[in-house]
Amino acid sequence: MGADKQMVSYVHGGNVHAWARERGGELADFLDYSANINPLGLPDSVRKAITQSVDLVIHYPDAQASSLKEAISTYYHVDVERITTGNGAVELLYVLAHTLRPKRVLIPAPTFSEYERATAAAGAAIEYAYLSADNGFVFDIDYLCRRIKKVDMAFIGNPNNPTGTLVTNGQIQALLQAAKQHETTIVVDESFMDFMNNDQEYTCRSLLRQYDNLVIVHSLTKFYAIPGLRLGFAFAHPDLTVKLHHAKDPWNVNLLAQTAGVAALADAEYQIASRETVKQEKDRLFAGLNTLAGIKPFLPSVNYILLDISQSGHDAQQLRQKLAEKNVLIRDCSNYPGLSPRYVRVAVKRNEQNKILLHCFKQVLR
Repeated sequence: MGADKQMVSYVHGGNVHAWARERGGELADFLDYSANINPLGLPDSVRKAITQSVDLVIHYPDAQASSLKEAISTYYHVDVERITTGNGAVELLYVLAHTLRPKRVLIPAPTFSEYERATAAAGAAIEYAYLSADNGFVFDIDYLCRRIKKVDMAFIGNPNNPTGTLVTNGQIQALLQAAKQHETTIVVDESFMDFMNNDQEYTCRSLLRQYDNLVIVHSLTKFYAIPGLRLGFAFAHPDLTVKLHHAKDPWNVNLLAQTAGVAALADAEYQIASRETVKQEKDRLFAGLNTLAGIKPFLPSVNYILLDISQSGHDAQQLRQKLAEKNVLIRDCSNYPGLSPRYVRVAVKRNEQNKILLHCFKQVLR
């Protein structure tokens, strides 16, 4: 299927460094809508914790990440024995793939490209289950249940990136039940779940004890605005967790990242404010984008919005370039399998920033 050629072209949002080098500016000059990071920015509690811990970098980090695991366990109500911490959730995708060595993998499309990159790097053949824009990119669980009979591993982004599509835990349980019969591992990425005000209907953390073929990966970098630190974790059966620990670098999570994670998970005030801000601003930005000629936004669930720009008179690359000239960066989605140059994605930021985005869109589209 030419996966290697595809993977060469995979890029991610948030590469403000490249734009700054190309245009000769500073990072602060750009309004980055290409990366889905919490608009409230770095929590004060995390900044303070990092500052107070700087002198400790003369020591190796805790290879067991004990304090961080305890904080994760307490916050998400998952046993420590099921937790593997990672240098971002992406690292754990690669560790998981190289540990289980799946031969065939099923990946919905469009979705996060690292599912394919990680499993292909471990030698897997990739199969796509294409989602349709006609129904808002919803997951057809019955179809996926039929497809998993012939694969060793399948991925679900929940919420899915870049579409924002959600899957209920009841739907995931049906998929897990079907997968169990064929010894298929289901990997659910809940990296954006923290942005939701109430995740009880969607998170599958409660299914971990019942299904040993379930792995949940989760990022802390997006919700707590620390992508430069890299911090994530995985929940899995204790036996698999042991294997993941043996397969990774023993000091994969640095001391400052561990400190930041503990402080972040204890900051209830920041968590509440973040969810309320995103809830309000995603709806407000969605309404504003709906007023733009030639732009069709898909209903968001968290802090990003997928846009169909096919009627705008621009393709994704053109629109991205014109907005970049105004120092506004958006995500060109043309390199997502299952999408095309008619799609871009924007993050959700604060109201005053979103007004700038909408104004720049209007100027470019005019």
